[in-house]
Amino acid sequence: MSSHDHEHEHSLVPSEPALRIKALESLLVEKGVLDPAAVDEIIDVFEHRVGPRNGALVVAKAWTDPEFRKRLLADGTAAVRELGFLGMQGEEVVAVENTQNVHNVVVCTLCSCYPWPLLGLPPAWYKSLAYRSRVVIEPRKVLEDFGLKVSDDKEVRVWDSNSEVRYIVLPERPAGSETLSEAELAELVTRESMIGTGVAKAPA
Repeated sequence: MSSHDHEHEHSLVPSEPALRIKALESLLVEKGVLDPAAVDEIIDVFEHRVGPRNGALVVAKAWTDPEFRKRLLADGTAAVRELGFLGMQGEEVVAVENTQNVHNVVVCTLCSCYPWPLLGLPPAWYKSLAYRSRVVIEPRKVLEDFGLKVSDDKEVRVWDSNSEVRYIVLPERPAGSETLSEAELAELVTRESMIGTGVAKAPA
């Protein structure tokens, strides 16, 4: 299941909810109730200005501040609130940590529940039926499709987000990053590493 396949699946026919939303948006614009520029602004905020950047800052702080890391793993919602990143679709956040023995991956099997304030809008593949159905059945194979080979001696845990709880993965800190600042570490954190379908980038 390549990223191209994910995109192709969603480019054929929009889902019924997507069609309904588009129809509703068109009607509200026609009636003068909704400003298309305002909609574009909101989308731009989540796609580009929030994106995965907030989550990357959370991860970088956890890598450099042991006390914050403890708080994040004990109560993700409270820890994230310290940095001011809570909001719509991020009311309850649980952080799960990747270690030498455990690799975590996140899915929403029912729809596309996702921590918007931390990761921005969910990618198309995260919402696809293929990902949502397969990752809970054959997670190692799905991760391989993303180019991530998890060793057989490492446990893979799948976390199912829902309307009440959103998960974020705290990826392992890459080797050779010990001298980097928080800002530099944040540049190594990818959206995929916080979902669990990837790992943090190695330092240049």
